[in-house]
Amino acid sequence: MASVSAIIPTWNRADLLESILTNLAAQTRPPEQVIVVDNGSTDDSPLVVRRHGADLVAFPENRGFATAVNQGIRRAKSDWVLILNNDVVMEPDWLARLLATARETGAQFAAGKLLQMRDNRRIDGSWDLVSRAAYAWRCGYGRPDGAVWSVRRKISFAPMTAALFRREIFERIGYLETRFESYYEDVDFGVRCALAGIEGVYEPAAVAIHMDKGSLGKRAARVYYLSTRNQLLVLAKHYPARTLRRFAWPILVGQLLSVFAATRQGHPLAALRGKWDALRRWSEFRGEAVTGGNFEEATRVVEATFSRSESEIREIQQQIGFDIYWRLYFSLVRSAS
Repeated sequence: MASVSAIIPTWNRADLLESILTNLAAQTRPPEQVIVVDNGSTDDSPLVVRRHGADLVAFPENRGFATAVNQGIRRAKSDWVLILNNDVVMEPDWLARLLATARETGAQFAAGKLLQMRDNRRIDGSWDLVSRAAYAWRCGYGRPDGAVWSVRRKISFAPMTAALFRREIFERIGYLETRFESYYEDVDFGVRCALAGIEGVYEPAAVAIHMDKGSLGKRAARVYYLSTRNQLLVLAKHYPARTLRRFAWPILVGQLLSVFAATRQGHPLAALRGKWDALRRWSEFRGEAVTGGNFEEATRVVEATFSRSESEIREIQQQIGFDIYWRLYFSLVRSAS
């Protein structure tokens, strides 16, 4: 029987930590190991961990989501690694369903349906898709639950709000990109999975509620700074020069619209600072993921992954009605063929 290690990064939310640890213990198929990685909390989080008998990794300061998850993976002893935000509430059979679906389909990672806490008739997340401009869409966010989000499907990008991975994936392709700190490390990881021929599955019968009470806050300026910065760093890392030239217009449109999206939420300066800092660090990331091996094949896979993902975004947006970002984007660029 496959074993599971759950990894929960946390920072100063003892109440949420209490909730997720209680929730994990109540699963019909609970994990064999629970690892809490504390990013320098000053509240009662360590006491909550000890009370629940979980393993505690305590950092003296906040080192970000990616570093916390990586440390948890290093401590994991199981066949599967479950990555969880502390503000998720899973239905009792959530983990059992994900494991069963992964076993049935042969998928190497799996994600379920996330519903919003304030209105559990609406989607908070499902699987992720990303455009050629490296702008990611959490599929279904804010939309009513329905048929589109209720079909099992293969996926390339699993949102790490709540997702299950075979541990051997990390041994094969490496851990999360710590230089991203937080946000888009799951997109980067998904691209690396595609390069290695690793596929995942979305299982809509595995349902959880996302409270959306993350430590930084959904609309905090730093969220927009990190997101807009890391979009460009994904491009720097995964696009060779010829792909940058080929996708130049979609990249320009998508990146300008990402600043527009941040501006609509009141954070234009954070977005612009993110873009500027990414450009300053561009050479640090340049071409890392396509160095060595079969360069031509790697480039083909990268281009196909982003193009296919963008085509799926357009297809789904056509079905459910276009969000303003995607309406503007697709009105200015041609869909990937």
